[in-house]
Order: sequence, then C-alpha cells, then structure tokens
Amino acid sequence: MNSQFRGTGVALVTPFKNGQVDYQGLENVIEHTIQGDLEFLVSLGTTGESATLSKEEKLKVLEFTAEITRNRVPLVAGFGGNNTAAVIESIKEFHFKGYEAILSVSPSYNKPTQEGIYRHFMAIAGQAPRPIILYNVPGRTGSNMEAATTLRLAHANEKFIAVKEASGNQAQVMQIVKDRPANFLVLSGDDLITLPMLGFGTDGVISVVANAFPKPFSDMVRLALDGNFEAARPLHFSLMDIIHLLFVEGNPGGVKVALEVQNICSSELRLPLAAISKETYQKLEIAIAKLNVPTTING
Repeated sequence: MNSQFRGTGVALVTPFKNGQVDYQGLENVIEHTIQGDLEFLVSLGTTGESATLSKEEKLKVLEFTAEITRNRVPLVAGFGGNNTAAVIESIKEFHFKGYEAILSVSPSYNKPTQEGIYRHFMAIAGQAPRPIILYNVPGRTGSNMEAATTLRLAHANEKFIAVKEASGNQAQVMQIVKDRPANFLVLSGDDLITLPMLGFGTDGVISVVANAFPKPFSDMVRLALDGNFEAARPLHFSLMDIIHLLFVEGNPGGVKVALEVQNICSSELRLPLAAISKETYQKLEIAIAKLNVPTTING
C-alpha cells in the first residue's frame, strides 16, 4: 500500500515566460523528469511558486500536467494554505482526474498550536477525495508540526498516507519513523540530507534537484532503499555542491537556472522572487559543466 510514493518524487517548477506560465517549458520539465526514471511527480508545491498563481492558472497547470503525464507516473496535487475553509473549498472545486494524492502544507504565518494544526488537517481529510501527504516545512511556514502531531494524524485517519518532512530535525524524523503506522511513509523534503535519512528508515523524497538531475538523484534513492549505500554515496557526493548552490539564494531560483543551463526552460521567476545573482549563476554553470555522475548498477 502507498508503494507508488516510495522512492523519488519531484516538486515540479512552474516555468514562466514574459510573466505568463510557459506551458511548453512545463512540458519540457515533465518529459525530462519522467525520462529520468522518477517514481512520481508533484504539481503546485511551494517549488512551483503556487503562491503567485491565480486560481485559474493553478487549475490550468494541474490539468495540463495530467494531460502531458498521461498516467505514466503517479501525480500528486498541491493544495494547502492558512485558511482551512478556503483549502477545503479549493479541493472541492477540483475534479482530481489523473491525480492519486494531495500534498498539503502545514498552515503558514498564523502560527497555529499543535491542536490547531491537527484540527486543520482533520477537517481537510473529512472532505478530500484523495489520500493526503502531510508537509512540514517550518522554514517557510513559521511553525513546526511536531512528531507527536504527525503521528496523531497518521493514527487518527488512514487518509493520511505520508509526510514530507523538511524540518531538518533528524531526531524528530526518527521519532516519526519509529512510531508510525505500518503503511505510513516518511519522505524527505531536503535533498541534501535525503541519503542519511534513508539510512534510518525513511521511504524516499519529494525533491527539488530532481527537476534538473532526475536520473542520478533517483538512482541514489533507489540504491539506498535497496541497502546499497556504498553505491549510493558517490551519487550523493557528485550532486552535493550543486544542491548547495541551488538553495544559496532561495528556491526555486537556483533549480530554474540549472534547467535553463540545460535548455529545458527559462529561469524566470515571479515577484516577490527575484533572479539569483550573476555570481551564483556562473558558479552553477561551472558546477553543471563539471558534473561527473558515477556509473551505477542501474546504468
């Protein structure tokens, strides 16, 4: 159960051109990632700059992504926010054709208590037509969903099938892995520490770097899930410097540059995000040119 989300998912970027969603660029990214042998795709996560998209744009991006993917890999739709009623309404308005699950981020800005976070997600679960992947990212939301709250949700309703954990607190993640229900997945939300997290029993990742380098990153995850850390480590180290550069001036500015350097889509962002500095851009160009991915048992 839920094995379709074990391994590597990618939090898709939303390409822009001259201020508008670039659907050709989005198709390029989707094809690039699927050809990179990923397990699943996530549309309209925070990496997709969903906060800057209109209601109409979000709907079109979700539908276009399903149309281009054509059921080749499972799809997850991002629905989150800090207004519980509005999140539920947006979920009710979408048909979910082609989508297997929902990714929903813990509420930002409001700084709810743990009880508030629990009630928020239970209210969503009561209305959601698909299973839910919880998303904890305190660096963006301003509040941490504690292990006890994640576990309380996981045990309270089978609709919660996984958590994307991006707290950076490995002790917290270990607690979730230790006490989770049998079919509840724990996914990394931080590319750089995905490998060590796999070492203590997590199930995969929802990745940013895999937009640009899907094959080596997903190979690394599969090798680690198979217990072959000796083969996984060189892949991790080959991407480590690039991963650092992708985030040094914020996400998704860095990964969009990595995609642009590979002629996949433009690096254009929407305000309030601004383009990364020329210095970081050049460092990324050099790092990508030098990228030497080790040969793996997967070829």
